[in-house]
Amino acid sequence: MLDCTTLKPLGALITGLSVAALTDQDVHDLRSVLARRGVIVLKDQDVDDAGFLHFLRRFGDPVFTVGETPVPGFPDLNVVSNVGRDRPPRSTFHTDTSYVRNPPAYTALRAVKIPSRGGQTLFTDQYAAYDTLPGEVRSRLDGRTITHIMTGLDLDPDQETDHETTARHPVCLVHPESGRTALYLSAPQRCAAVSGMAPELAAETVDFLFRHSTRPDNVYRHEWSEGDIVMWDNRCVLHRADHSGVIGDRVMHRGMVADHRSPKSELIWT
Repeated sequence: MLDCTTLKPLGALITGLSVAALTDQDVHDLRSVLARRGVIVLKDQDVDDAGFLHFLRRFGDPVFTVGETPVPGFPDLNVVSNVGRDRPPRSTFHTDTSYVRNPPAYTALRAVKIPSRGGQTLFTDQYAAYDTLPGEVRSRLDGRTITHIMTGLDLDPDQETDHETTARHPVCLVHPESGRTALYLSAPQRCAAVSGMAPELAAETVDFLFRHSTRPDNVYRHEWSEGDIVMWDNRCVLHRADHSGVIGDRVMHRGMVADHRSPKSELIWT
């Protein structure tokens, strides 16, 4: 039985568990918590990148976003860092790699360097976002899809056609494990169209859904500590980093895990 403390308004704090020694039952239980609570926080983890990658593989095959910076020696992991940047990184709430037909089910971050101030990661509860929509809005969204597009990554022009850059996904996504419905969207600039809606109405709808999803009472703010590993379920959570007021180096290593279930969304090659 996991030692699990509920966080608010979403998430769960897991203590007394080493990611280096997970049993099959532990993995099953963690999947269940992720499906219900969206985010798990694993404290006091003494693992390197090899151990982190081994942890990710317990949940499925790792996937890598083309265009990201890989961790040296670990091409399945990428670096998230403010080191050597003239300006702070920019981040808005989003879903990881939603522009592919089968987006990653899970993303995890391992804290490598923690700044002396700031650098939190924020998460939203997309179950609650759906549940609190007015009934007439839910009715209008039923059966519709959002076209997700890739932004902000530089691909080799000669290789671009080899990679997925656009896909359609249901706006109201039924989670395959919890059975609950979540609003599935990403940053507005990554949501190019809503099926059956004129462009202006689609943009207004996405903007409304985004603001509704990210209202302050629907956000968990994670304050990083040394040894933290945080994992979340991309099918029911949005996330972003808060780079404002950061003092010191902030270095995270990120890994993503493919959804082992058959994709049901529509791919659009561009």
